[in-house]
Amino acid sequence: MDHTAIIWDLETDKKLYELDEHQAEVISISYNSDGDKILTGSFDDTAKIWDTYNGELLFDLKEHESEISSCQFNFGGNMIVTSSIDKKCKIWDLRNMSKSLKTFEHEGEVMEACFNLIGSKMASCTNDGKAYIYDIKTLTEEHVLEGHESEVSKIVFDSRGNNVLTASADKTCRLWDVETGKCKQILEGHNDEIFSCAFNYDGDFIISASKDNSCKIWSSKNN
Repeated sequence: MDHTAIIWDLETDKKLYELDEHQAEVISISYNSDGDKILTGSFDDTAKIWDTYNGELLFDLKEHESEISSCQFNFGGNMIVTSSIDKKCKIWDLRNMSKSLKTFEHEGEVMEACFNLIGSKMASCTNDGKAYIYDIKTLTEEHVLEGHESEVSKIVFDSRGNNVLTASADKTCRLWDVETGKCKQILEGHNDEIFSCAFNYDGDFIISASKDNSCKIWSSKNN
């Protein structure tokens, strides 16, 4: 099994650097907004930050106790969120990487975590059918999103940060109000688990992708 990530030059199609310090599959990767750093997350329980321009390993994040499920920079590039099967997600501040800034405990395995576009909120989802919204300024939990009947594998904010969208093994997607934590819309129609979902930029359309071999486009109740 390949345990690497590779940086490519798109103009020449040449491989520039092979990031080969992980000891298991690399399953999540993210650039910062400046493009000078890359974040990778692996089944070896670690996330790593690399220099884009020379492939050098800058930071090795080793606090998780099980496989990393996702990792992401915020838009400002000064904070990171990592999520793990160890039922935790962690916030890291690049100005002090000696330890994580905050750990959020969950009842289930954390399948994904993400920031909103401006980095003021973070959301996570778990294999016990729940999702969560957090305030980054206060580092506190704001809402628990309950309603799905099975694992929630995907969560994403719209571009305005007013709504989050979740995809679940219960064959539905749900649209949630970030301010209130209330469910605004249930998208039903797939015949099997939904693994992924996304908003268009304006947030008025949603796409979902399912194990039933189909994608569906929906009109969003984003007001």
